[in-house]
Amino acid sequence: MAKKRVQRKLDKWKSKEWYNIEAPKFIGSNHIGVTPTDEPENLVGRVVETTVGELTNDFSKHNIKLKLEIDNVVGDVANTRFIGHEITTDYLRSIVKRQTSRIDTNLNVKTKDGYKIRVKPICFTVKRARTSQIKALRDVMTETVAKRASELDFEQFVEEAIVGKLSANIYRKAKSIYPLRRVEIRKTEVQAIPASAVATPVVEEAPAVVEEAVEAPAAEE
Repeated sequence: MAKKRVQRKLDKWKSKEWYNIEAPKFIGSNHIGVTPTDEPENLVGRVVETTVGELTNDFSKHNIKLKLEIDNVVGDVANTRFIGHEITTDYLRSIVKRQTSRIDTNLNVKTKDGYKIRVKPICFTVKRARTSQIKALRDVMTETVAKRASELDFEQFVEEAIVGKLSANIYRKAKSIYPLRRVEIRKTEVQAIPASAVATPVVEEAPAVVEEAVEAPAAEE
């Protein structure tokens, strides 16, 4: 009786290498986690999620989710770029109250350095507002966001959006129209990036720092 040939299965996990995922420098360049792959090229384009709270160890910021995309790999480090953020649904539900007005708007802006971003601000009034007041509040949100985007570069604008500076700016300008209880930047989405910001996908090793040797001066006779 012929013996069956036993094929040894290759352990796919053993053939993979682990890469460290890092947040963008302007967010803190913090370590997010690790991911395995057999080819570093396969990591490029992969989307990972974290929260501002996890990156800053600030529990009050766990309601702000960040979307990051791996855009290049240097050695064993997978670097990411910011592609958007969103406030959690649970948090939004917690601040919705009866007999108040929720005012949303949605606009596309362009930063000073050429990034195109979709921004979705939202505000909540203390009591129910009239139609004319709602329109005026929406106009203030739109104008404020567009103006700040044109004044700031991409990293500055994103930082203001996720840490609350942009929403605070809207609040200061809009509260004279009708009393507000809360203003948030509910969501951002990067729509397009300038060609100059596109990174090289894979660099096998981190560039070495080369120091040139300097000859010592000849001794005087």
